Amino acid sequence: MSHTGRTADGDAGSASDVAAALAGAPFVHVVARADGDSLAAAGLVARALADDGTPFQVSVGRTVAERTERAGTGDDRDGRTLVVGESDADAVHLDPADEPASVAAWRLANDLGGAPDAVLALAGAVAAGATPGAGATERLVDAAETTGRVVRRPGVALPTDDPADVAHSTWLHGPFSAGVDAASALTGAADDLVDADESAHRRFASLAAVETVTDDDATDRAGTAVERGLRPYATPDSATASVAGLADLLSCTAVTAPGTGVALALGHDVADAAVEAWRETAAHAHQALATATTGRYDGLFVARVDDDAPAPVVARLLRDFRSPEPVALALADDAAAAAAVENRDIAGAMGRTVTRTGGSYDGTATTGYATYECETKEFIHAFREVL
Repeated sequence: MSHTGRTADGDAGSASDVAAALAGAPFVHVVARADGDSLAAAGLVARALADDGTPFQVSVGRTVAERTERAGTGDDRDGRTLVVGESDADAVHLDPADEPASVAAWRLANDLGGAPDAVLALAGAVAAGATPGAGATERLVDAAETTGRVVRRPGVALPTDDPADVAHSTWLHGPFSAGVDAASALTGAADDLVDADESAHRRFASLAAVETVTDDDATDRAGTAVERGLRPYATPDSATASVAGLADLLSCTAVTAPGTGVALALGHDVADAAVEAWRETAAHAHQALATATTGRYDGLFVARVDDDAPAPVVARLLRDFRSPEPVALALADDAAAAAAVENRDIAGAMGRTVTRTGGSYDGTATTGYATYECETKEFIHAFREVL
């Protein structure tokens, strides 16, 4: 199989290698990992293919096994298959180890002759945990700012212009969050922001930050994590209000409404549907975290949540705002998701875990997902041993 960043035989590849593999294909099937970064990457590549007149299809596979199966349904005589993420299929892979997939896809789209959307690429990078303007995203910010696509503004990073949607942001978690049964001064303050000036938005963001980091169960890490939800890169000519807001939409829809997420990444007129899916998913995740049963282990913090909770979203919130340990694990009835502060080869840990517990897995260096076929305590024990 062929990968950018890591190939089957260990050789490093590049976006240009993938572009060469796709060039001239009569049809391209893009199979994406179920996260916001990969959805953005798939959208960037698909748009470039459309610009070139190449027919394409985009689908999403939640686990390595599912992507392998989806990728295996194609026939290279009729086209090529591009997998965004890991799979065991004999296909072209876009799965960089040292940068977000969406950043690599932005270069790939350029190599294919397209005019890739820097805002979409930035949103994918933010979904992957990158800071706009840092490292590989510096060129994206420059491109977006030069063309007036993004403007830095005070306030809270949301996909809509409605300040009340702070309750649904998954870049924050506090008493104001949807599904959290607690009093918050932020709820009333949102009503006063209609047509307000920048200073009012700055005060609103400050209040959101204070309520987030001073919440009774907040960890020290919350003080750093909260910064991603503040001072947004606004996107005045886009269907969503900010880069981080679009990243939030992509991340949440990837978990619960991947078809809508793909359509959003492709640039279709589905922003309203994506916002509704985001609100529902975020509210469920916030409520699940607020009511979770937690346990602390050496290096691992575990939250058991209701059966149908969006575990990947809960795991990220748990890591950023509630976990005193570097790795957070959220467990529903038959699915688990993990999120780490830094590279802990979570994908490898999930893979080794399911060899003991049964099920399928997926992951990156800092995030992971698995289905399992055992009791939750058995999964926790197995994951702790291999972590």
